[in-house]
Amino acid sequence: QVQLVESGGGLVQAGGSLRLSCAASGRTFSSYAMGWFRQAPGKEREFVAAISWSGGSTTYADSVKGRFTISRDNSKNTVYLQMNKMKPEDTAVYYCAARRGSRSYVNTYEYAYWGQGTQVTVSS
Repeated sequence: QVQLVESGGGLVQAGGSLRLSCAASGRTFSSYAMGWFRQAPGKEREFVAAISWSGGSTTYADSVKGRFTISRDNSKNTVYLQMNKMKPEDTAVYYCAARRGSRSYVNTYEYAYWGQGTQVTVSS
């Protein structure tokens, strides 16, 4: 069982930056692949970024490629999402997700554990 807690959301102007963090409980964090997803009002939850258990493989949605960076620190049981050059369309609740596995996974149904989400709002 893994519990995930996101933090770092908030209000930022277009062009600005935010860094989200996701702290995981448990002693086997390094065996979990991690992902970030987001959900805007009235829309389905969508994939943002994913990272393998080792950090050696990352995958990004086309909409954030070149602007967002996912990383992890297995010594701190934490995964991060650095968001730069933010746009109003990045506004959403951002969720951290985890699953056992060696690669990066991009579909919501592939993840077993989810955090409660953190709100990110980008003003124009």
